[in-house]
Amino acid sequence: MAHLQLQKVGKSYGAVEVIPGIDFEINSGEFLVLVGPSGSGKSTLLKMIAGLEETTSGKILVDGEDITHLDPSARDLAMVFQSYALYPHMTVKDNMSFALRMRGEDPSEIDRRVKDAVVMLDLGGLENRKPGQLSGGQRQRVAMGRCVVRNPKLFLFDEPLSNLDAKLRAQTRIEIRRLHERLNATSIFVTHDQVEAMTMADRIALLKDGKLQQIGSPQDLYLRPKNTFVATFIGTPEMNLLPGQVEMIDGGLWLDGSNGLHLPLSPERQSKLANAMKPGVAVKVGIRPEHFEMVPAGTKGAMEVRVNVVEWLGHEIFIFGQASFGPIGVRVPEGMATAPAANDVLYIRPISDRWHVFDAASGDNLLVE
Repeated sequence: MAHLQLQKVGKSYGAVEVIPGIDFEINSGEFLVLVGPSGSGKSTLLKMIAGLEETTSGKILVDGEDITHLDPSARDLAMVFQSYALYPHMTVKDNMSFALRMRGEDPSEIDRRVKDAVVMLDLGGLENRKPGQLSGGQRQRVAMGRCVVRNPKLFLFDEPLSNLDAKLRAQTRIEIRRLHERLNATSIFVTHDQVEAMTMADRIALLKDGKLQQIGSPQDLYLRPKNTFVATFIGTPEMNLLPGQVEMIDGGLWLDGSNGLHLPLSPERQSKLANAMKPGVAVKVGIRPEHFEMVPAGTKGAMEVRVNVVEWLGHEIFIFGQASFGPIGVRVPEGMATAPAANDVLYIRPISDRWHVFDAASGDNLLVE
């Protein structure tokens, strides 16, 4: 296990600054996921930690030791790549033991570690096969085994599931997380897939354009997004953003006046909004698809939605339609007698306190400090 600190770590290619300077810590034994869209800087940041990219500014500390400019071989880190990076002419056993043999480790100790890793990763019977004789999932497990036998301070995963099909990705997610728990390791996992981030992470660090947008538990990012980027990146389907102005009318909160959308709220949330909002400022109200309730036609403060598309996923149903505020997605509540169909008209309103207000100009969440 290791404790990792990034202190204003930045990266530039000539005059082009791709990471302006990032600060955060990863606790010993923690599984942190770096997530973001393509070009957000997550893989570049991981490679700087590994020593495969030179750090332009700032410091990288492992257990208090500055490793910023150490060679990769001196950092005691192990990395699992997207491409597996296995030697095609070597067997599973030889691939997993190669680094230990190059370090001159005792052969009996090498054999013990490889056998332990084979059992741990369910690779029994495959020890003498070569990578070309393995499935994608088996190759990925061999790549993980190569890291496990080294017993490094940090495990680094660079989009290791991208080459797998959907079912195998789900299985391998579980295997990686189980491996992490068994080894009590400190791990950093890079992905562009927010589902992988939500299901695997102790904490998520969400990047955009080289800048850290928010770091916290999956629940923090989902329930308390700091800005509209976090709100729409995390969650599937993404959060609805309804533009307009919010005002208090006759003790109730409304989006776009008393003939608009009513926003049910508790006294605590009303107090927060009173301190955060300026009258007349344009906002976006964020509501996740599952945070609506169906109401009868004619209910004051409800929103009319004409259904365009119905997505039936077995365990839940989503509708996508058109409202006065624009396109909108809604999860159909469990127990609804009849599933909606295209061209149906529904009436919905937000559930109390399960919505957010974002400043339209800055994108900041006015309800999150």
